[in-house]
Amino acid sequence: MSGPLRGRPVALVTGAAGLLGRALDERLRADGFDVLGLDVRGDVDIVADLARDLPPDPRFAEVDVVVANAAILDSVAAAHAVEFAEFQRVVEVNLNGAFRVIQACLPGMRARGHGRIIAIASAAAVLGLNLQISYAASKAGLLGLVKTLAIEGGPYGITANAVLPGLFGPEAGPLPAGLGNLVAAGRTASAAEIAHVVAFLAGEHAAYITGQQLGVDGGLGLSPTSLHAPEPAPGSSA
Repeated sequence: MSGPLRGRPVALVTGAAGLLGRALDERLRADGFDVLGLDVRGDVDIVADLARDLPPDPRFAEVDVVVANAAILDSVAAAHAVEFAEFQRVVEVNLNGAFRVIQACLPGMRARGHGRIIAIASAAAVLGLNLQISYAASKAGLLGLVKTLAIEGGPYGITANAVLPGLFGPEAGPLPAGLGNLVAAGRTASAAEIAHVVAFLAGEHAAYITGQQLGVDGGLGLSPTSLHAPEPAPGSSA
């Protein structure tokens, strides 16, 4: 990845080496952004562990759009059994790390009177996630974060929104076994579909959208319960 070329809008994507991070990089570059990628390792512009204090970098002052995408999901345990150190590590990366990066970019945005903050939360932020309380709690924290940033940033032309993905992969595909009726769309999303939504929020057409949480989950969590006989599936005989 190359560094920013001043004169073009600059987007910073955290978690840039991952699946969604790469899709975000590709989509934002296609929209004319110069993209700075940040991750704990990999072929990125800024190598940093967001669980620790963020090293100073003058490039943060040039960022017009920050996409807080970095996240870990490595603590699987019931709430009564989870080790606090594990819980804390997930929150440090997913929530505190997002704040560290956003805070580093805010002075430049305020000075220029323009900015876009987009936090990649999760459907788990509103639905919960069995055996992953640290992940769900950290992602829920992002929702309060963006609402407060939206209030404070409004007078400075800064919007803040959260995108809540559901199940996704490199390409749209069938649902994992046992999840057949949990997603209204009947499939998983592709990383590119999520990146398209982020790109919209990063652009000028979304200037009046702020403090919102936008689910990109195919209707995950909508109840399939009905008091009537279900309609036949498309393509099936009645």
